[in-house]
Amino acid sequence: MDEVLQAVIRAHARPMEPRPTGTAPVLTALPGVRAVLFDVYGTLLISGSGDVGVNAAAGRGDAFVAAVRAAGLAWPDDRDGAEGVAGLTEEIERQHAHARKHDGVQYPEVKIHEVWRNALVRLGVTDTPHQTMETLDRVALEYEMRVNPTWTMPHAAETLESLRSRGFLLGIVSNAQSFTPLLFPALLGKTIRDFGFDRNAMGWSYLHRQAKPGTALYEHAARALQRDHGIGPEQVLYVGNDLLNDCTPAQQVGFRTALFAGDARSLRWREGDERVAETRPTVVVTDLRQLLECVSGAA
Repeated sequence: MDEVLQAVIRAHARPMEPRPTGTAPVLTALPGVRAVLFDVYGTLLISGSGDVGVNAAAGRGDAFVAAVRAAGLAWPDDRDGAEGVAGLTEEIERQHAHARKHDGVQYPEVKIHEVWRNALVRLGVTDTPHQTMETLDRVALEYEMRVNPTWTMPHAAETLESLRSRGFLLGIVSNAQSFTPLLFPALLGKTIRDFGFDRNAMGWSYLHRQAKPGTALYEHAARALQRDHGIGPEQVLYVGNDLLNDCTPAQQVGFRTALFAGDARSLRWREGDERVAETRPTVVVTDLRQLLECVSGAA
């Protein structure tokens, strides 16, 4: 099934270039760094919406209809696709409210195939909640690739390879869905394992049912790095494009931070937001290769 989904990604992928941000890099040497963790959307990958689709702006009705039909499901010609988008939004909001009330999660995350399963039943697209996982994965990805096109950020692959060759441990902390890891082989040509990402230093929001800007995903990665490799938070550099979602929680758990200011689509300074009033990124990079100027080699 992964091959089918990767084919969907490639079928919809189109080259994109970063948009200038007018930001000047702020670089400094970062001695003692042993691990570099990354955000995905807007950092390693150009994101048309600036974030994973669940957190992006409202999708388009035509994208909903096309996705449903591409997955082999029916949608009448005289029915507005905006109704489908509203159904997805309502289901996400319902699940978020339930997690906040019953689980005490401040920043909840959904599993998108569950959202689609429940929404499709409520919309009358199917009369059974027992859709196959293949169908649900397919329709979720078909929709995502239409509302949030992605492409490789310049120099992402070579930066990852250079960091790995210098002995740095690599990890990911990202708002994401189950299809997100497939973007790597589909667009970057290598799987996450091939790039050398540590399997335990991974904080995927959909797996933990918690999202950024909460600290839970960062705390998970910090515990794994300390337990498995004896790497303390002060020895970790986290790279992301959002001062609130990325730099603030990473700073709160003790990581050093690199704000990636390389694409105007995704750069989030969060000006005027009191939640970032105490956030100070350690460095600001406008090209991923600049990370290599800040870290020399893992100790």
